[in-house]
Amino acid sequence: MNRRLLAYFLLDTSGSMRGEPIVALNNGFNGLVSMLRSDPQAMESLHVSVITYDQNVNNIIPLVDLAHFSPVEIKCPDSGPTHTGRALEEVYHLVNRELIKGSSDKKGDWKPLLFIFTDGKPSDIQKYKEMIPRIKSLDFGVIVGCASGPKAEVSYLQELTDHVVKLDTTDVTTLTTFFQWVSSSIEMGSKSQGTGEAMILPPPPSELNLII
Repeated sequence: MNRRLLAYFLLDTSGSMRGEPIVALNNGFNGLVSMLRSDPQAMESLHVSVITYDQNVNNIIPLVDLAHFSPVEIKCPDSGPTHTGRALEEVYHLVNRELIKGSSDKKGDWKPLLFIFTDGKPSDIQKYKEMIPRIKSLDFGVIVGCASGPKAEVSYLQELTDHVVKLDTTDVTTLTTFFQWVSSSIEMGSKSQGTGEAMILPPPPSELNLII
């Protein structure tokens, strides 16, 4: 069996995403999948899981290899909170269940990747802070946080990862640019892990502000 590269996407679908932002998110994410399908290495090893979170947390696309990925329309409610902590808890359980670990007689999966997109901040802050050390214990190859729009706060994402991107807007052009960069990051990650090196993110385009 080929070693797999598991990529988990946490996508904020709280009420504030209604309208143009959710349309932009759908366009950007579907574009990401199309770009990755042009990479033979991604087609061979990449498996994708999509979790949306608002007042509910849903694994709308359970882990599937790229060749069999079928896009679904990402929707959001009229209003409601952003349960980021519960979303991280869902990811924690999924990774523990789905990641194949190596042993003395076989190689396991590559280190998984986690991408978190939000246009606000966690509504369940206590749960969010509880989950941070548990998520870090999973030893992801990289965790990328994206804070999009004027109300998005980077400080909470910075508690989880050193790799945080700030987008000024949530329009189609900006989100498409972000997911193009994510595609490059995944392609680079699959190649670097194959050589045993630590994953290094590519430089972001000018529209993306990488928070140091």
